[in-house]
Amino acid sequence: MMSMKVYLGLYCKVGTPRRVLKELLKLNIPRRDIFLLFGTIDILIKFKKLKNLDEYIEKWFNPITMIGAEKRLIVETSTLIVRQESPSYTEVPFAIIFVNTKPQAYEDVRKSVLSIPEVLSADHVFGPYDIVCHVRAKNRVDLERVLLSIQTSDSGIEKTLTCIIKEVY
Repeated sequence: MMSMKVYLGLYCKVGTPRRVLKELLKLNIPRRDIFLLFGTIDILIKFKKLKNLDEYIEKWFNPITMIGAEKRLIVETSTLIVRQESPSYTEVPFAIIFVNTKPQAYEDVRKSVLSIPEVLSADHVFGPYDIVCHVRAKNRVDLERVLLSIQTSDSGIEKTLTCIIKEVY
């Protein structure tokens, strides 16, 4: 039986990401799969080895969306279902880059992006983005170089969104 992988992006009420993070840790999500980000998305969670979408919804999505519901701590969510997964990696990424491609260009873009040494993974996903890339960089200047490499790697890239990883738990 094939397992599935899903990303869940959380957009938190201003000033509440750490409070939400404390509650996430109580749900026994592996710490290495939770990324606190600088950027549009406040928290990105990676769920691996799911049996099906129902498991994700019942075990993870529903309980997470109830965190701080009375105070509306999580104001929006974004689910990205992985269609084609990259090999796993052990290195801690510096940033996560969300890529939008021209229609039908995602596979060529994914291959181009994966050929860049700093790209640790590039998962093709269903959702508001087409590819989720975990990248390594030494610092902000190096990240700019890596981002430019990604953006110019294939003409099928329409836009990117970069979120620097504040912490991995």
